[in-house]
Amino acid sequence: MTRLDVLRRYWGYDAFRPMQGEIIDSLLAGNDTIGLLPTGGGKSLTFQVPAMMLDGITLVVSPLVSLMKDQVDNLYERGIRAVYFHSGLTRRETRLALDRCRLGKVPLAYVSPEKLKQNAFVDELKQWKLAALVVDEAHCISQWGYDFRPSYLNICTVRELFPAVPVLALTASATPDVVRDIAERLKMYRPKVFARSFARDNISYIVRRDEHKEGRLLRVLSNTVGTAIIYVRSRRRSRELADMLRASGISADYYHAGLSPEEKADRQDRWKSGLTRVIVATNAFGMGIDKPDVRVVVHYDIPSSLEEYYQEAGRAGRDGLHSYAVLLVAKSDKALLTRRLGEAFPPKEFILKVYELLGNFLDVIVGGGYSKIYECDFSRFCQTFKLNPTMTRSALAILTRAGYIEYSDESLTLSRVMILVDKSDFYSLDLDEPTENVFQAVLRIYPGLFSDYVTISEQRIASSIGSTELAVTTALVTLSRMHVIHYIPRRMTPYVYYPTSRELPRYLVIPTSVYEERRERCRERLDAMKRFAFDEETCRSRILLQYFGEENAGDCGMCDVCRGRRQTEHDSGDTAAMSYEILTRLRQYGRVSSDSLIASFPTCRRLAGEVLRDLIDHGAVKADGRYVELNSDNKGRL
Repeated sequence: MTRLDVLRRYWGYDAFRPMQGEIIDSLLAGNDTIGLLPTGGGKSLTFQVPAMMLDGITLVVSPLVSLMKDQVDNLYERGIRAVYFHSGLTRRETRLALDRCRLGKVPLAYVSPEKLKQNAFVDELKQWKLAALVVDEAHCISQWGYDFRPSYLNICTVRELFPAVPVLALTASATPDVVRDIAERLKMYRPKVFARSFARDNISYIVRRDEHKEGRLLRVLSNTVGTAIIYVRSRRRSRELADMLRASGISADYYHAGLSPEEKADRQDRWKSGLTRVIVATNAFGMGIDKPDVRVVVHYDIPSSLEEYYQEAGRAGRDGLHSYAVLLVAKSDKALLTRRLGEAFPPKEFILKVYELLGNFLDVIVGGGYSKIYECDFSRFCQTFKLNPTMTRSALAILTRAGYIEYSDESLTLSRVMILVDKSDFYSLDLDEPTENVFQAVLRIYPGLFSDYVTISEQRIASSIGSTELAVTTALVTLSRMHVIHYIPRRMTPYVYYPTSRELPRYLVIPTSVYEERRERCRERLDAMKRFAFDEETCRSRILLQYFGEENAGDCGMCDVCRGRRQTEHDSGDTAAMSYEILTRLRQYGRVSSDSLIASFPTCRRLAGEVLRDLIDHGAVKADGRYVELNSDNKGRL
């Protein structure tokens, strides 16, 4: 089959998005390849399609367990078998998945980078027939990237094991320096680089300076139509803003990493289906979110880098229609960004203190701990020793980069079940009524339990039989003790891994590349963010594109700076540009209220109202009460 045949058969699409086909062809030709695709650009298909055509397993390194699971589940729904490996799996689950890979029964295997440091897993890899190595979120391997993760350096082990296997590195946000670093660290041979422009021609980047952000946020949402995402930097703020919006009559909810899986799924589904208009979220709401009709993304709190901002703002307008990315800033935000540098790189004395206290907290003796994993209650650790949580988290990250520990707070594992007995044994089971009801509900709701571990939801099972989560959990534990099923309850506990024995603090050395050089890069990213937020003379889109290496970028004509520049021209009678803007938006929106249409031109509403009335008078736009739309004779041309 051709790549287009595979696309049609499994995904139902008739064509690839820009650059997807070129990346796929390069990988199929055996080339080391780097793909720079913007958020929503369809990175997954660039390795999933060739995986169905290559002879062997495509190994995909991915940083998020939740994202791996979502992709494997989505592939399963399309009739494609895939497996994943991470530290949260049981030995039985891992063995089952390894057997399938060794026997060549799956075309795709996802793995967390931490798993690649385990000698036992690497030894298993040697038995695989590997066809391709894919590195998702590849900027994480670069020490110059905004989200460097030392565990990504373990990927080099696979590269050395399979030097002839082509490598595909994918990212949505990388500067030219980061792209070069990715190629060097993955030991790529003359890599083919495919990059789509970072320009988003349908997004207006708007910065609004206001000391009263809540009021400005309400005005933004009132003056725009469609669904919205509001990004904040704290869980408490997400709750508070959602409450404020609901009190103001706007359908809203909040989302952060501390919610249960059921709460996350429910809030995400309600937002995706349109029952909730606004989701107020931390950056936990991001990867895997692919709602095409988000009309506005608002950053209530200023991000620390343009990479972070671009990825999150890029979740607006994936359907190609006109959308807004709004950044709310106050005077204090400039100083706030400066303070973040100190929080991200606390004094070395503090870092060494955190290392010593951590060993005491985990009861690791000096000279001990080598290659061991310890559960770590981060909140209790900070409370016990009265440590600043933000600076402590930064200290743990620096110690991780220096190689003295590996700290991970993304260790959520969902509940899983596998049937251990044959169907013929069901009739001989002696179960009480509550346990029997739970067992039958599990069999009814979840297929595939006899051959694999299946993720379950105790809440969903309880709802289906009119019971409680506690009763369901009790029944599942009973069935597990009877060896009818193997039940693995969900857990969410951060952990610390010691790749080397615990040292006395005076023997620790924090390398210049880990501290001083990264601190300077962080300062440069913060300065770039300041320029984007506070420069009132330069096109916002131009600042973004130049940051990502597109030196010849022109003005977008749509950001607040460009619009402010045009306002004088509009007021002096230049109605042609406004007419074009109105007709373009009506072509995109279809039928919309005249108030909303006029409000979408916040800097020149008066002119927008006058031009709209002229277009109605001349028959280019049809008015129906409060609503307007393009006249059918004008829909095909602007």
